[in-house]
Amino acid sequence: MSTAALTEALTGLRSVLADVRLPLSLPGSAPAAASAKAMVAQLDDYVLPRLATLDAPLLAVIGGSTGAGKSTLINSLLGRVVSRPGVIRPTTRSPVLVYHPDEAEYFTSDRILPGLARSFDPADDTHTLQLVPHSALPRGLALLDAPDVDSVVAENRLLAGQLLAAADLWLFVTSAARYADAVPWEYLLSAAERSAAVAVVLDRVPPAAMIEVPPHLGRLMVERGLGRSPLFAVPETATNAAGMLPDAAVAPIRTWLATLAADQASRQAVVLQTLDGAIASIAASAPSVADAVDGEAEALAQLRGDADRSFAEAARTIAVQTSDGSLLRGEVLARWQDFVGTGEFMRAVEQRIGWLRDKLRATLRGEPRQVNEVKLAVESGLEAFVREEGDAAAERAESSWAAHPAGRIVIALTRDDLARTSPGFPDAVSAAIRSWQGDVLELVSEVGASKRSKARYLALGVNGVGVALMIVVFTQTGGLTGAEVGVAGGTAVLAQRLLEAVFGDDTVRRLTRLAKEQLDARIEAVLAVELARYDRALGASGVDPSAAVAIRGGVDAVMSCIATEPALAAAQAASALTRSEVSGEVVSGIVLDPVGHADGIRVEVPDEG
Repeated sequence: MSTAALTEALTGLRSVLADVRLPLSLPGSAPAAASAKAMVAQLDDYVLPRLATLDAPLLAVIGGSTGAGKSTLINSLLGRVVSRPGVIRPTTRSPVLVYHPDEAEYFTSDRILPGLARSFDPADDTHTLQLVPHSALPRGLALLDAPDVDSVVAENRLLAGQLLAAADLWLFVTSAARYADAVPWEYLLSAAERSAAVAVVLDRVPPAAMIEVPPHLGRLMVERGLGRSPLFAVPETATNAAGMLPDAAVAPIRTWLATLAADQASRQAVVLQTLDGAIASIAASAPSVADAVDGEAEALAQLRGDADRSFAEAARTIAVQTSDGSLLRGEVLARWQDFVGTGEFMRAVEQRIGWLRDKLRATLRGEPRQVNEVKLAVESGLEAFVREEGDAAAERAESSWAAHPAGRIVIALTRDDLARTSPGFPDAVSAAIRSWQGDVLELVSEVGASKRSKARYLALGVNGVGVALMIVVFTQTGGLTGAEVGVAGGTAVLAQRLLEAVFGDDTVRRLTRLAKEQLDARIEAVLAVELARYDRALGASGVDPSAAVAIRGGVDAVMSCIATEPALAAAQAASALTRSEVSGEVVSGIVLDPVGHADGIRVEVPDEG
């Protein structure tokens, strides 16, 4: 069959899953991350290599419980000691892969289990695969002895799971004393969910329990979705000097494996059943990873919204209070009064504007230092106010993040102190305000140079007109109360009347609006730089919202390929494991009836002699 399209789709899905990052520790994130890692491992260790070489030998992994006799079983099946049984528990040693010498090309390379080094010598680590070529093993079959699935050593358990996930066939070994333990059943149920090809070996069954225990295990298998998996019973018996079981005890298993290896159609049916189950399991599990990505992306969106709102509130507050008279207090007001001579100008408000302009001509030209003092006071007051609001925004944003589990993770991952504005914020604010003052002077210069108002503008001077415009900007919406109306309010009216005398009503309104828009834009730009620190912190988390879409698209591509591939679509129906070839001449064994009913269990007992 052609597998190019399916291989391409699975490779794409594998790439997306490998890049998934779920760092925010939300409920479900850790299981989803583990699931993504496991799917990538199975794609690398089994699915993609198997798709590339469907005619490769059947790989049967012998796994199971501690002390179940896996190594003894594989040695007895081969009639040679290829795997050292562990006397002291736990035993840490390399897994052993036995294959026919003529089929070395399939196993000496990193075609399967690419993360494990190859060695022809025994090793005592979980990172090396010991290779054992053995001519007595039938062509078309390879056996892999895996560590205990319930080992107290975590590395052993992880490796056992990895090896079982790379198997075409699970030969799962348990004992009469431990067949109901929870951990082995976790693996068996996982196999049932994935429709993996499984055969179960019940080892070390006391003769007196041969009639009772194997049927009970068979009923458990039927109840839990493994009713069509062969079940072999190996009686408890003495081993020979080499530690091997009598040939009669393992002959049913050897015969079944040899029959399977010899029949290419049956062998391929097993491969396709497990391969189809593995792909279907990945396709079913991957969307939960996409859901987890969505969850973390939503959490980041909430955090981003919290930061946006904090700085938007700062911008709004600054925009309001730079137009309602709040800034026309303290030093700014004092310097403005020093500049214009409040009493005299307040009296002049009731008199002719022409006389007021004549008076201002001498004032503005004769005391340029006072103009600069007003500008400096405006700069200082506005700078302090903006810095205060920026600091408050940073504190609000950080506090909202600290109240969210995902926010606490993001705060911990960044080197920035998000509870405060950046060290460069004060200088940035100062530069923005100076630039705005330059904007104001440029505005009045452009309008003052016009033919109609040039004479009046030259009489008052650019700095004086510019300062007056700043005062009008700060008081354009009112907001002054109490005694402030009489002092600051009157001063603001004076500035307004002065500008109107120079430019006219409409022009003053336009200049005031433009100057205020420029001020707001300058402040918003400075705050945007601070807000960007929070965006960078969110981006540094490693969560990629687009990964969820890519995962779901990858799954759709895989399922589309499966739907158009008849061999995979019908893999389970063609499974050889639903039709055991073991016959009544088997010396010892139990096989579930193909229909999967408990009463279909057939028990064979050893012949005497």
